[in-house]
Amino acid sequence: MALIKSVKGILPTFGKDCFLADNATITGDVIMGEGCSVWFNAVIRGDVHSIRIGNNVNIQDGAIIHCTYQKAPVNIGNNVSVAHNAIIHGCTISDNVLIGMGAIVMDGAVIHSNSIIGAGALITKGTVVESGSVWAGLPARKVKDIDQSLLEGQVNRISKNYKMYAGWYDEK
Repeated sequence: MALIKSVKGILPTFGKDCFLADNATITGDVIMGEGCSVWFNAVIRGDVHSIRIGNNVNIQDGAIIHCTYQKAPVNIGNNVSVAHNAIIHGCTISDNVLIGMGAIVMDGAVIHSNSIIGAGALITKGTVVESGSVWAGLPARKVKDIDQSLLEGQVNRISKNYKMYAGWYDEK
């Protein structure tokens, strides 16, 4: 069973049909929507500010979601994939976004809908990623506009697949 801890009397809450891996950690002021999954070794720490996560969001293995004390909460929309070992810190991520493996999204950044942040990318503090774009690099820059096949083939496919993968695990 996942490690779920209250902080200052606030316990995380979850919508229906969420999968929480046995060694995922979720603490404090976290509200998660329906059909989400939090995978092995992922950490969602709502101890210093609030974390709000929409529906059908997958937080993959080793990802970290955290905030900045009294300054920067985390808000994540619907149908978002946060890939393996990504770090999401004090930022806003809109609907239908893929955050690639090992990517870092820093305080005050805003990732608008229908976008991809490439694997290993660094989205620096306060960066605004416009809707429908692909960003990559260190620091990340826009590399192209997203087309419908990339949106369907990556962003939507991964979001749907992780909901399916969660259904494969037996509850004990």
